[in-house]
Amino acid sequence: MMNAALVTLVLASVVPLHGTPTERAVDSRPSIRAGTVEGFLLPSPHDHRMRRVWVYTPPGYEASRDTAHRLVIAFDGPEYLDDIPLPLMLDTLLAAGKAPPCVAVLIDDSTFAARLDDLANRAWFADYLANDVVPWIQAHWRVTHDPHRVLVTGSSAGGLAAAHVALKRPDRFGNVLSQSGAFWRGNEASNGPPFEWLTSQVTRGPRRDVRFWLEVGALETKGAIGGTAPSILDANRRLRDALVAKGYRVEYAEVPNGVHAPESWRVRLARGIVALTTDARE
Repeated sequence: MMNAALVTLVLASVVPLHGTPTERAVDSRPSIRAGTVEGFLLPSPHDHRMRRVWVYTPPGYEASRDTAHRLVIAFDGPEYLDDIPLPLMLDTLLAAGKAPPCVAVLIDDSTFAARLDDLANRAWFADYLANDVVPWIQAHWRVTHDPHRVLVTGSSAGGLAAAHVALKRPDRFGNVLSQSGAFWRGNEASNGPPFEWLTSQVTRGPRRDVRFWLEVGALETKGAIGGTAPSILDANRRLRDALVAKGYRVEYAEVPNGVHAPESWRVRLARGIVALTTDARE
């Protein structure tokens, strides 16, 4: 049985940034049908280990005739099972008619240095997702092969990775939902200058067929690496400006009182999912 407070939170988060939840938008009924989450181990050739992934399928998936479900890929899988309950969000949005049925893949990126080896502008990781993970999903689940119907999301380093993998492999990933993306980082997990490597790539490179939902907390003003690197807020602003100048479709928000933590990200994640799954370029 679903937690009524979480269901209310998910539905309320679909309301525009400065809006007020309506009675129709906030549904605290605990009887929402739940999808299924299964855990798997996938080989990860770069680091010679078995990687945990979780696959969510929506309620009614087995009986569905849809052979091309939309695909959502999220980094930091354990966090998106618990602190940011992505499966519950997808169940709730589907029940409310605010988002279509989606299959979701939640990827475990470990912690500390191993996590950055995945998420911090790592070229190998983008290719691993595109060449190994996505084909595995497509071979075993009824999901889309159209990148315009694939959404990749994450927070902090995961938000950076979402943008990086889509810009590197737009043939696989057409929609980016980044929350507090760590866009201050250099190339290949560098903690030193030159900073904001991905923004420089946007400026210098060709425009890709990728759509962006970027948001950052208004309080994320402290410079990274003890103040020697740009702040999360400043780096997000500069990436936004570079994307807009290049002609990308970008939705951008600075969240009032937003901080660098799951309690800020989970409140608004559903809003981005709705925007990027209900206005596909088809």
